[in-house]
Amino acid sequence: MRNYLTFLAMVGMLAMAGGARAEQSQVFGDYTVHYNAFTTDVLQPDMAKHYKITRSKNRALVNISVLQKSGAGQAPVRAQVNGNATNLTGQLREMEFREISEENAVYYIAIMHVADKETLDFAVEVKPEKQAKPFTVKFRKQFYTE
Repeated sequence: MRNYLTFLAMVGMLAMAGGARAEQSQVFGDYTVHYNAFTTDVLQPDMAKHYKITRSKNRALVNISVLQKSGAGQAPVRAQVNGNATNLTGQLREMEFREISEENAVYYIAIMHVADKETLDFAVEVKPEKQAKPFTVKFRKQFYTE
């Protein structure tokens, strides 16, 4: 749980420092899908090592987590997560997500190469366990690597 909270706190601080919204999420009924994307050079070296992530200005990390409303607020749930990103010239990149599960948290990360000032349109399909149909989360992000 501590690593997850540290990870989320760092992501939130990065988003605020970059002028972006700290909370990026979409609600689908009882589920809230949180998402973010940033270059991996901003990760602390020990955190990057722990999660086996190469730190680089030219690598982006896409982070997805799914929470479900419960009697006690919201609880993390497992999901199938698939997605792709398309740049402004129409080049499609498939993302391969891996699950990171900790004491009270589950989230999904994908790593991809990015270029300076590249804008990517993300489409991420999220299907929580026990949910019949997937949700599609769409967002746009521009990366600065220089």
